[in-house]
Amino acid sequence: MVYYLTAFQKDSSEVLNERFEAATDDEAIRTATLRLKEAQAEKLTHRLTRSGKLLLFCR
Repeated sequence: MVYYLTAFQKDSSEVLNERFEAATDDEAIRTATLRLKEAQAEKLTHRLTRSGKLLLFCR
């Protein structure tokens, strides 16, 4: 399945805007969490989506 991870600064500029594939939603959440940590964006507003389904959101 295809997933989209996006993270934003407070001024709404994008820090991350990535597309990746994962076999399951749980795997996608783990991948997204790792990528957010690598980009030092885990405390920024972010979302992980798949086919219109919101899997992870933090504001």
